[in-house]
Amino acid sequence: MISILKEEKDYARLFFAGVLNGIGDRFSQVALLALLLQVTGSGLAVGLALAIRVIPFLLFCPLGGLMADRFSRRKILVCTDLGRILFALSFVFVNDVSSVWIVYLSSFFLAAGEAIYAPTRKSAIPLMVKEKNMIKVNSLEQVMVGVVLIGGSFSGGVVTSLFGANFTFFVNGASFLIAAVLLAKLRVLDRERTEESMSKNKKKGSFFIVKDVIFHSSLLLIIFLSELLIPLFNGIDNVLLSVYAVQEFHLGDVGVGIFYGSLGIGLMLSFPVAEKLQNHLMRIALIALMFEGFCIILLSQSQQFWMAIVFLITAAFFSGLCNTCFDTMLMRETPKDKSGLIFGLFTTISNTMIGISMFLAGLATVWMPNRLLGLLGGTGFVISSIFLFSLYYFLKYKKQK
Repeated sequence: MISILKEEKDYARLFFAGVLNGIGDRFSQVALLALLLQVTGSGLAVGLALAIRVIPFLLFCPLGGLMADRFSRRKILVCTDLGRILFALSFVFVNDVSSVWIVYLSSFFLAAGEAIYAPTRKSAIPLMVKEKNMIKVNSLEQVMVGVVLIGGSFSGGVVTSLFGANFTFFVNGASFLIAAVLLAKLRVLDRERTEESMSKNKKKGSFFIVKDVIFHSSLLLIIFLSELLIPLFNGIDNVLLSVYAVQEFHLGDVGVGIFYGSLGIGLMLSFPVAEKLQNHLMRIALIALMFEGFCIILLSQSQQFWMAIVFLITAAFFSGLCNTCFDTMLMRETPKDKSGLIFGLFTTISNTMIGISMFLAGLATVWMPNRLLGLLGGTGFVISSIFLFSLYYFLKYKKQK
């Protein structure tokens, strides 16, 4: 990992900025949800705060993608980080029920900033990374998520209990500031678009550009369909992770922290394998997706906590492999002058679908046994893998014929 970050110095800045942003956001989220429960005593208030974070991705992700294709990506990343500092610090003014509106307003704008930031950041990676290192860098992205899960979710509760919620809000604001300083030096992202590519993109509407790009490549079509299907079952996992820890294993917040830490460990363990992959990425991704589903099925039926941890780490390992392969193919197949638009669309779809899934999964836990719901979620991964595999070989056969 160190050798790649040394070779790809521009990406290293993007990587560490992402780690800072992610850990700061996780710290703040843990403290904020605890504060909401303390002030309102209502689970509905917590659910509303989480739901509000999903809405901006539907509204602002496409905008972020379009901006990334037309303006300096460096300036977009820096401005969104700086713009989120005030909203991150505003939570210190939440003291009673009358000030809860600050939580909802600031959560909306923080999520809006992330919705613009995410596709811009992802579309920046192919511009700064050598082609030979693309798979390694995308596997490092999974390591970054793992570090955030371990350092943010697992440690956030400890830091909040020791130093108080307001301290974590200041940490989050400081993380945005430091990340902006790191990103401000990425002059490589200021390369101007050619007039020819800009004029082509303006003549064609966004819908037709997306249609041409996606249907031109069978790989992109498969990835597009995966962004519709996989988040539907990912949302179930996200909801059940806390439910398993609290209701099935009776370990409370400690169990939730351990489960999130296990996810992070699994993602980090995928790096040594994923960085060596070069060929047959689609097949590897779909096989990994299938094994992830099997692990989730086994997790749903685990009666002992240590077995659940093993299956969760293994599922996260296969998830890291799958995500690395999908992201690498997406970056290789997407034209660079249209990458912001495509990544913005894919981010919008995945976040919207996972938001819908989490809402429906939350309702389903009321009238369906937790383990049965987990079994259905894991089965959904397996069926999705089989469907995408069949479609991939059908399109491949049709192309050869």
